[in-house]
Amino acid sequence: MDASTHASTDETSLRYDGWRIVVVCFVLATFGWGLGFYGQSVYVAELQRLHGWPASLISSGTTLFYLAGAGLVVFVAEAIKAFGARSCMIAGTCAMAAAAVAVGQVREPWQLYLADAVLAFGWAGTSLGMITNTLGLWFDKKRGMAISLALNGASFGGIAGVPLLVAGIGYFGFSGAMTVAAIAMVVLMVPVILIFVGRPPVHLTAVTLATAGGPSPTQIRAGALRDLGFLSVTIAFALVLFAQVGFIVHLISFLDQVIGRERAAVAMALLTAMAVVGRVTFSFVIDRLNQRLASALSFVSQAIALLVIINLRNDWVLVAACAAFGFSVGNLITLPALIVQREFDPRSFGVLVSLVTAINQITYAFGPGVVGLLRDVSGSYTLPFYGCIALELIAAVLIMMRGRAADPRDRAAW
Repeated sequence: MDASTHASTDETSLRYDGWRIVVVCFVLATFGWGLGFYGQSVYVAELQRLHGWPASLISSGTTLFYLAGAGLVVFVAEAIKAFGARSCMIAGTCAMAAAAVAVGQVREPWQLYLADAVLAFGWAGTSLGMITNTLGLWFDKKRGMAISLALNGASFGGIAGVPLLVAGIGYFGFSGAMTVAAIAMVVLMVPVILIFVGRPPVHLTAVTLATAGGPSPTQIRAGALRDLGFLSVTIAFALVLFAQVGFIVHLISFLDQVIGRERAAVAMALLTAMAVVGRVTFSFVIDRLNQRLASALSFVSQAIALLVIINLRNDWVLVAACAAFGFSVGNLITLPALIVQREFDPRSFGVLVSLVTAINQITYAFGPGVVGLLRDVSGSYTLPFYGCIALELIAAVLIMMRGRAADPRDRAAW
């Protein structure tokens, strides 16, 4: 059955074809984050064990992956317009699978950098930019719920994907496990995409993709970078994600010294699980909320949780604070797209979401390194974590600055 046959265009109906696209995007996100984002920690450990290379050398490949991926994400909306969501998702799937095989075959540092460059193409075709742009073609009124539910696949990629990858390495070896993961991705994703991802509803396609006579993507990006409302969203979320990613990457190292490795692992697992709980909980109301205010409150809640983590030493209080921090983690990658949808010309949605995603990714790519550097300089995590609190609070103020235009049509002339 081709998804281009639309029996219903009612987004609230379970029979609406768009909900099948949500399931496809959930599975795509599981592989994208499992092999792309979360998989990086596995690759660093395994390549260091196999080849004895310095962690800095391997981590520089990870930085290349993030930066190259950010550069590619900017153009996701234009790629979907030119080739269609189905073709772009298949291309992203194949690039991610090819990169996974290549990572498993790495024997020299230059091969790692090449594999990470290919992985960046796969990331651009399977992660946030692709998912939000694709769902934007099927959803309008329920877009927030659709994106929130689909992005639970990102958390699932960390909860289930990474343990499965580690188990596979133990059974097949690193190279074998990466090849098996790549085959599984292609065998599962390509048929699912071909079957369920057809042509989106005409009435949504017309406004989500830039129409003839409208502003070009270059004009949209140039106008957005001069707009206070857009900059307040972009900078606020860039600061928060810088702090969030930096904190999460170093969380186990910090808690290991305070409550031990076993409870530190429990805290990390609970943080990830609460990200799913928070995203699902908000998905039912997120389209009706003041999304800027919800963002500001999320930033403040993370700052309070960080303050508790820095200053208290009770085991279970620390675990609870990690859970509180995690409750808003998932929503912070969903909210920028929803604010853009509400406040800007619908024809600009894909281009602007891709631009926000790229800027955020470039920024948070440096989060773990800066937190680690400040920890080494100061001798503890107190200074860098207080720095993260400051960034969260600054972002909470910035996000409330809406700019000059309250009506999306006022920005349509870009």
